Amino acid sequence: MHILIATDADWIVDEVTAALGDDDVHFTVCRDGRAVTGEVNKQVPDLAILDLQVGSMGGMAVTMALRLDESAGAVDHVRVLMLLDRRADIHLARRCGAEGWLIKPLDALRLRRASDALLAGGRYTEGLPDDAVEVDSMVPLTGAADAESAEEESATAR
Repeated sequence: MHILIATDADWIVDEVTAALGDDDVHFTVCRDGRAVTGEVNKQVPDLAILDLQVGSMGGMAVTMALRLDESAGAVDHVRVLMLLDRRADIHLARRCGAEGWLIKPLDALRLRRASDALLAGGRYTEGLPDDAVEVDSMVPLTGAADAESAEEESATAR
């Protein structure tokens, strides 16, 4: 299995490799978000774990670039697990098309559960009820989760 990690934080690389590493797992670490597309062109990973905050190009921008390249037929689909800094960042992960996200701080159990779910073709979303996650992440949610998200966005804008 091949996992791509995009982060400029050593502690994230350490956490992810410790939680997911074993004999049949190969990791590629991109410390510059702009390098992710080139690495994907060399070898499509089974899973990309993208930190929301990377100095050069963060997880949201990287995911959007991968999705645009995929829609143009330039790359195969890459399953993305985004590492968020706070619950208010959930809307970013939803809008850019990530299949899953974790809210920091990280731990090995959650990393393993999230990666297992995504590798099995599913989703892993923290901070939302299971029934609030839509298949097409570009379509707005309805109901309580949307009201909560709108309230968070409004609070952030103040």
